[in-house]
Amino acid sequence: MDKGKIVALEDRIPKLKEQRRRKANRRLILLLLLFFTFIAAIAYMQSPLSHVKRITVIGNDLYSSQEIIKKTGVTKNTNIWKVKSKEISQKLKELSEVNKVKVKIQWPNTIMITIQEHKRIAYLKKEGSYYPVMENGKILTEKSFKEIPSNSPILFDFEEGTVLNEMVDELKNLPAEIVNSISEIHYTPKKTDKYHISLFMNDGFEVSATLRSFSEKMVHYPSIVSQLDPNKKGVIDLEVGSYFKAYDTKTEEQKGG
Repeated sequence: MDKGKIVALEDRIPKLKEQRRRKANRRLILLLLLFFTFIAAIAYMQSPLSHVKRITVIGNDLYSSQEIIKKTGVTKNTNIWKVKSKEISQKLKELSEVNKVKVKIQWPNTIMITIQEHKRIAYLKKEGSYYPVMENGKILTEKSFKEIPSNSPILFDFEEGTVLNEMVDELKNLPAEIVNSISEIHYTPKKTDKYHISLFMNDGFEVSATLRSFSEKMVHYPSIVSQLDPNKKGVIDLEVGSYFKAYDTKTEEQKGG
């Protein structure tokens, strides 16, 4: 029995050696593969192949793609491995018109930038030009237009600050159909009300109001106008209650409390 066991063990020795040799060969192949992969990665990182080849910008309207790319500081000589998404986002958020930024690196050498700008609420007319007014109360003085923009109220005599911020907030609280029905908004402060405004509507009526209750009362504008003679234009006073004063008469007709 003992002799039989010894013979069996001797038979197994060549098989064990073959298994060890195969394992050693696999380890060597794996090490060589890792080594050459490492060398290839180093060569790639040091070669022009690792440079940024494409920067795609979407969602931008106020800024051109070239302006956005320039602000990032990334060029086609920038190594894709050195691009930091968070740093690019922070740089772009320095632009007052930019609300949100998403930066995604698409390997091997593409950067995708998605921009969400602040919405345009109105335009400010000043010295013959029209400047976009954004939802954050900023006036884009570097983005002027010579022709009258469509589908947005035109503001007169406003400046960046508390009053304009209040005006923007009130417009944001109104339904789009009412905002689109406004042609002009003039800042006309009074001694008793520094928030007084005068509006000229697309339907020919004029509105006198205060920013303190503007959106709250202006939301009822369609209902108020429906009770008036469309051929008899005048001023709808929304400062206290709702009153109508025709242009061709000095009498006032009360239209609500």
